Amino acid sequence: MNKIQLMVGLVAWLLLCFAASFIGALAAFNAPEIYGQMTQPEWAPPAWLFGPVWTTLYAMMAVAAWLVWQRGGFNQNRLALGVFLLQLALNALWSWLFFAWLQGAWSVLNIGLLWVMIAVTIVLFWRVNRWAGMLLIPYLVWVSFATALNTAMWQLNPNILG
Repeated sequence: MNKIQLMVGLVAWLLLCFAASFIGALAAFNAPEIYGQMTQPEWAPPAWLFGPVWTTLYAMMAVAAWLVWQRGGFNQNRLALGVFLLQLALNALWSWLFFAWLQGAWSVLNIGLLWVMIAVTIVLFWRVNRWAGMLLIPYLVWVSFATALNTAMWQLNPNILG
């Protein structure tokens, strides 16, 4: 691949990852209000922290996918990039389940499956490009924390999250 193809590829992966972010953000339009109304565990982070963390993580996801893509594209890395796209879809779906549809049990199930798909993606990416796998480790750590938070919020707010 030449430099222009590589740059176009990077931009495409960034656009794809931030499109998933945008889809999730549509569901979370009133997230600060909903989040603020819920009973939260003492260890819950402030609402303002989520934006910067997720922006960083989406950028890291895009670079990781790009690193794998540039080593043979979908032809050689169909499974790794396919699992990546699946976890990206689960990521976008979570906001709809939690914030728009207020489905606590489904959001916990979704984020648990998301965690598994991220772990599988890390393994698959690592096999292609170690840096790509490493770039996803902070994402897995954050989603581990988010899983605990999601579960606690569901348990503390059965009147809101069913």
